[in-house]
Amino acid sequence: MAFRAWFRCIAGCPGEHPLDRPLYRCPTCHDLLEVAHDLDALRDRSPAAWMRLFDDRYKRTTWPYGSAVWGKKEWVAPHVREENVVSMDEGGTNMFWAERFGRQIGLEDLWVKMCGNEHTGSFKDLGMTVLVSTVRQMIADGRNVRAVACASTGDTSASLAAYGAAAGIPTIVILPRGKVSTAQLLQPLANGALVLSVDTDFDGCMRLVQRLSEDEGVYLANSMNSLRVEGQKTVAIEVAQQFDWAVPDVVIIPGGNLGNVSALGAGFDMMHALGLITRRPRIVVAQAAKANPLYLAYRNNWTFEPVTAEPTLASAIQIGNPVSVRKAIATLTRFNGIVEQATEEELANAAARADRTGMFNCPHTGVALAVLIKLAERQEIAPTERVVVISTANGLKFTDFKLRYHESTLGIASRHVNRPVEIPNDFDAVRRAIDAPPVA
Repeated sequence: MAFRAWFRCIAGCPGEHPLDRPLYRCPTCHDLLEVAHDLDALRDRSPAAWMRLFDDRYKRTTWPYGSAVWGKKEWVAPHVREENVVSMDEGGTNMFWAERFGRQIGLEDLWVKMCGNEHTGSFKDLGMTVLVSTVRQMIADGRNVRAVACASTGDTSASLAAYGAAAGIPTIVILPRGKVSTAQLLQPLANGALVLSVDTDFDGCMRLVQRLSEDEGVYLANSMNSLRVEGQKTVAIEVAQQFDWAVPDVVIIPGGNLGNVSALGAGFDMMHALGLITRRPRIVVAQAAKANPLYLAYRNNWTFEPVTAEPTLASAIQIGNPVSVRKAIATLTRFNGIVEQATEEELANAAARADRTGMFNCPHTGVALAVLIKLAERQEIAPTERVVVISTANGLKFTDFKLRYHESTLGIASRHVNRPVEIPNDFDAVRRAIDAPPVA
């Protein structure tokens, strides 16, 4: 059976547009695009057969199906020929049973999907493998692509640079100066990208890269390019797969530019349409209070207005005018969604509290965990519900945040500080330090 996918307008304008062309908005109304699949062709295989196929491929060595993205190729990118796939074994990240942390906050069935355990340390790899593979195929077919470019608060640039380097495709990343961690800045530098550090915020970088992509030969890699969403939607599919094709009750995800929100919904929608699941979870979007346009829209009957995002410890979601907001609102409307916010103190303390139970959280996961705590306290999440928090990046990218938290230099009240105990080279001093009562 031949499977097929194409771009279509999210506003419903007629027309199908090929995936291997540089197109990011509807040519009629200029709204965003989404990827549509020939569901009738996909229904030629039964739900049980799809589950069996995906399980048989999962983390195996047959190229490229060991990747948890390319193992679902028919649902994601049927247009890409296998010789053009650029893969780093994406997906397959662990589902951490947060049993101890869950007990502390009154939840019996809490899990954290560790999407930061990817090649470049964030969930962005799931979408970038699809986008860069498509670009590689475009080049192989003789199309003029001189470089791939993105605006980024850190993780997108790291992912694009790595996949571009693996494919031999030049990459350009535009970063807001002083607003990404040292590790996030070093990643694209190490992978040979042209890094432009601009004296603006993410929204300013996004305006620049959109203008740049109007030039022939510069391909846009931000999440307004719906190819990224196709890879990222496999998070939802993999969550169900890791629970033996059962659906959790609630999924909580940090939200910045909001492409990940519509991606999550797209994955659950596709499984539902093809009969692999019979219900959808409730989706919760967690925003930093200093960059909260979706939260404000939620509180105002989904009337959206951009904001000027303030500096936040959750730097990757410091976005005041998210490109994918319309897609996100449509998703949350279908999924009985909630949007909640977290202050700087709440997100930092939630990350540190969860770290004490075995995690090592990025600040953006801290936002999601802080929102989880609020919803559990308000009993908007029941104690027996199965909850999955999407951890979007690896905490090792944010060691400055961690160090400053435990040094109490973040400008907040750090409630879970743990500092090294400095003692002389003396056994009795060691014993006294060990026998001393723990600091609350």
